[in-house]
Formats: sequence, structure tokens, C-alpha cells
Amino acid sequence: MSKQGQVAEGRLEAIWIKRMKRGPMDCVEQATLEAGKGLVGNANQGGRRQVTILEREIWAELMTEVAGRLPASARRANLLIHGLSLSRSRKRVLGIGSCRVRILGETRPCERMEEAWPGLQAAMSRAWAGGAFGEVLDDGEIVVGDPVRWMEE
Repeated sequence: MSKQGQVAEGRLEAIWIKRMKRGPMDCVEQATLEAGKGLVGNANQGGRRQVTILEREIWAELMTEVAGRLPASARRANLLIHGLSLSRSRKRVLGIGSCRVRILGETRPCERMEEAWPGLQAAMSRAWAGGAFGEVLDDGEIVVGDPVRWMEE
């Protein structure tokens, strides 16, 4: 809840599917989430990192900090959201359209970020700057433009 008693809501800005390890990130307008597995067609299935999420606002800050000009897809996250903070969201449930994702932790930057742009890995090392990862709780379709919001526990 916000200070005014309203539920904060953001928007799903982009969806990317990685069809193979270290492969390209394919941008799609809609995708299917499968509970306990992740994005249908994505290389990473099951485990704790079923889906990865990045905030558009944080990516813009990072690009300013490192004087970068990379698209958000360079982060290699599955979902890009706008208008909702992922900071300190461990164990919270994020609603995306009609689906839910339980956030299990923050996504830490790897050396691929440094390969993408000098200084990016270090810039992303601050708390939650690399986004979040979680487990998919519901089967369903998600579409770019879907609302994203924190669900009540």
C-alpha cells in the first residue's frame, strides 16, 4: 500500500526468452508461464531462477552511471517492468497479469555484464540493481502491457 492507501501498480514493458544457454534474448509480445518451471521455451527451467525480472528505471540509472547505451535486453533478464520497485522484495509475491511470481532473491551481476559494457558489473553490484529472480506460482499467459503489482500475502 502506498502512503495514500492505494495499491501501487506498474506495467510489464518487455518479455525476453532465452532459447539456449548464452544464446540471444528473443523479444516477444506474449509468453506462457508454467508453475514450478518458468517461461515456456526458455532455456532455464525449474530450480529457483524460473524467471528473472529487471526494473526499467534501474536500468536507465545504470546506463547513466556507466555512460552506456545498451538496450535493457543486454541484462539478459526475462521480464522488464516499469513503475514498481523490486528492492528488498525477497519472499513477496508479484502479480503479472493473471499470474504470480514469488521473489526468491536478487539477481547478482556476472562477468557477462562487464563484457557487455565496461564498469557495468561493478555498477550493478549495489543492492537489487541487477533485478530479481523467482518461482512461477501459476500457469498462464502474460502480455506486454499487463499490470504488475505486489499481492497481499
